[in-house]
Amino acid sequence: MRAMSLELIPLCTATVTLAPTINVAPDFVIGEVTGMAVDGERIQATMKGAAAADWLTVSPAGYGTLDVRVTWETHDGAIIHATYSGRLQFDTMTVYATPLFRTGDERYQWLTRIQAVAKGAFQPDGTLVYEMYELR
Repeated sequence: MRAMSLELIPLCTATVTLAPTINVAPDFVIGEVTGMAVDGERIQATMKGAAAADWLTVSPAGYGTLDVRVTWETHDGAIIHATYSGRLQFDTMTVYATPLFRTGDERYQWLTRIQAVAKGAFQPDGTLVYEMYELR
């Protein structure tokens, strides 16, 4: 069997602003998203509305499991909903995610057909910055 290589096509940089976490239980916290700016050659957007958060399940083994939902409005008026799961490594505070997208806007239907991957890092100012890629 021939080995297949993965190709990463730049999608965007997403800068996420977060509210202080809501500690529900030792193994469950909610990280409310208060803002998001998306900047890439193929997509530019900001967060739409206020219904966005990460419902994070915390493992005693040093990682968290993401469950994120957020809605974007593009610079040209399209509405895009993004969901992603993944891992937050607490020792490095690095996030690995697999975003999926949904939209009814024909101009962005290509997003509904791709698998994206992202790596995020927390910044000194408290924001979380992701580099997102289309996986091919």
